[in-house]
Amino acid sequence: MSNPHKNSVAQLEQVAQLLKSDYSDKELLFDKAIEKLKTPDVVYETELEVTMDDGSSKKFKAFRSQHNNARGPYKGGIRYHQDVSKEEVKALSTWMTWKCAVTGIPYGGGKGGIIVDPKKLSEKELENLSRSYADFLSDKIGPWVDVPAPDVNTTGQIMAWMVDQYQKNLSKKGLIQENPLGTFTGKPLALGGSEGREEATGLGGVMVLERLIEKMGFDYKKNVSIAIQGFGNVGYWFAKHAAERGYNVVAVSDSKGGVYVPEGLNPDKTMECKRANGSVVKCLCNEKLCDMKNGKVITNEEVLELDVDILVPAALENVIHKDNASKVKAKAIIEMANGPITPEADKILSKNNIILVPDVLANAGGVTVSYFEWAQNLQGYYWTRQDVVEKLLPLMENAFSDMWEMKEDHKVDGRMATYMTAVKKVVDTMILRGSI
Repeated sequence: MSNPHKNSVAQLEQVAQLLKSDYSDKELLFDKAIEKLKTPDVVYETELEVTMDDGSSKKFKAFRSQHNNARGPYKGGIRYHQDVSKEEVKALSTWMTWKCAVTGIPYGGGKGGIIVDPKKLSEKELENLSRSYADFLSDKIGPWVDVPAPDVNTTGQIMAWMVDQYQKNLSKKGLIQENPLGTFTGKPLALGGSEGREEATGLGGVMVLERLIEKMGFDYKKNVSIAIQGFGNVGYWFAKHAAERGYNVVAVSDSKGGVYVPEGLNPDKTMECKRANGSVVKCLCNEKLCDMKNGKVITNEEVLELDVDILVPAALENVIHKDNASKVKAKAIIEMANGPITPEADKILSKNNIILVPDVLANAGGVTVSYFEWAQNLQGYYWTRQDVVEKLLPLMENAFSDMWEMKEDHKVDGRMATYMTAVKKVVDTMILRGSI
């Protein structure tokens, strides 16, 4: 089984070799910084004892990895999943450091997780588990220390329980002057959440799409065809914002399969039909609702192999791999899912001159708006959705421009250019601090 943390270290070492020449006058400091970045600053682990509905107690293994805080507080989600591991949260916290650096937001990387299948817990058991985890974290987090958020199988409601428990712990210690809302992001609007958060990841991806299309030299947006594998929250908002800007979204899919409509589909009608029928593959039966007179049902694998301009994997990890990468016909790929392309596939796609915008840049709109939520919490002043969108745009555009410049200067692919940009920002900050 692949070790995700070893993979993240190998990736860092590859980036370091490409960046090393930029630090010829500070080579020793650069080497020390890279060595430090291979290991999180600290990884906490414990067993949470939770009272179940039948009165019994059950233990759950839990982790929090804090990778690097040179650029600001640790930042990263909390996932509830049966496959969570110490090595996984270490790797994810490392990648969060790069993701925050890419957009220039003042955070380092963190990540947490609990080994649990949340579907097997009642709502009360889920609340007890969440409050127990907040108890474990209380002396390890804070608005200027570590700012957790939702991740896989965690929600705004879970963040609300954690905020409440965290605030209770502060009160017990007489630390009520600290703003507990600024310690968690991804909260419901009623509890200090931010307008625009739900659509932020997909919207940020479309902001990147706009700049990519300029670089690719397309004259008319309507001539740009887009296929999206994954029509959940991220895929839907990407499709909606792309279509509203005039792009031709020709295919979307969910876990049951996909639909292909060469003349373009309506994302809102398609989502409405998916919610009514349980899947996009059932949307073709209702032409009036879905506006798909010339559409057809295809498989998820066929979505990846469509002859389109832009392919957007927005669902699962490792969907493009060594066995199907050569079948990808898209001119460019925008990774909206985390890790949808394997390292072996990367090499094949690069050889075939397919442009790549990697996940740590493409889907960074979510963590960026989480940063906006934190900023609003700290000042006690809340922005409109328009404010959020206006503040998100320059950060995503600048991140793309930095990546493209690095790509051109060093003659590397989009993934390596993005990681080089991020690592350089972190290393430069560590050197400035004199912490190495």
